[in-house]
Amino acid sequence: MNISNALTVSRIVVVPIIAILLIHDSVITSVAAAVLFVAATITDYLDGYFARKLHIESDLGKLLDPLADKLLIATVMILLIPLGRISAWIVAVVIARELAVTGLRSMASERSIIIAANWLGKYKTAFQCAAVIPLLVHYPILGLQFQLAGEFFLWIALFFTLWSGFDYVAGYAKAVA
Repeated sequence: MNISNALTVSRIVVVPIIAILLIHDSVITSVAAAVLFVAATITDYLDGYFARKLHIESDLGKLLDPLADKLLIATVMILLIPLGRISAWIVAVVIARELAVTGLRSMASERSIIIAANWLGKYKTAFQCAAVIPLLVHYPILGLQFQLAGEFFLWIALFFTLWSGFDYVAGYAKAVA
């Protein structure tokens, strides 16, 4: 276990804590959940930075990092459904895209084809996080409408989610043709 992998594992550990905070919905627990989510997204950047900087990239890290990212985003989005903060169909689209891309990458890997992540995936992740943070806060604070801001970023995230998903499919089709 190195610092990079420890940061990745911390993202996995924070998921049930966020879940508990959301189950006990209030302004304070919602803000606390958002703060933890922000901290978790920062660890996503830091784990990659340390892995490259300290030359400690590992197979465990390569496996856990995308798993931790998907677990964090998907779980939080699912937990926001019964709170009325996000539509179930949007969460279904996001999760379906993640499963489809993971499946495509697995099939490509069996053929020794690498479908690298590109800027579309990075935008998708950035806008998903930009949507989830205010959706977690949800309540109006100091006149700021967090729910409205979250919904705005969610539509942009949905756009990049679909675009990047189609881009992966096209990349795979081109590689096997």
